[in-house]
Amino acid sequence: MKTKDVRDLGAGELRQKELELRDEIFRLKMKRVASALEDKMMIRKRRRDLARVVTFLRAKTEGKAN
Repeated sequence: MKTKDVRDLGAGELRQKELELRDEIFRLKMKRVASALEDKMMIRKRRRDLARVVTFLRAKTEGKAN
């Protein structure tokens, strides 16, 4: 997920994306434990996507508060 794509999302969409990414990370970790995960870098990629989403969500909510 690119930064540009995240920037264009609204606050509600960012919250939804955050939940989706957290769920996907959980599922990937379970696959890793079961030795069924082929692309081990996928967990790192999804964690970085989650960090992007949380960062922009926080910026948008703080922007409304100020």
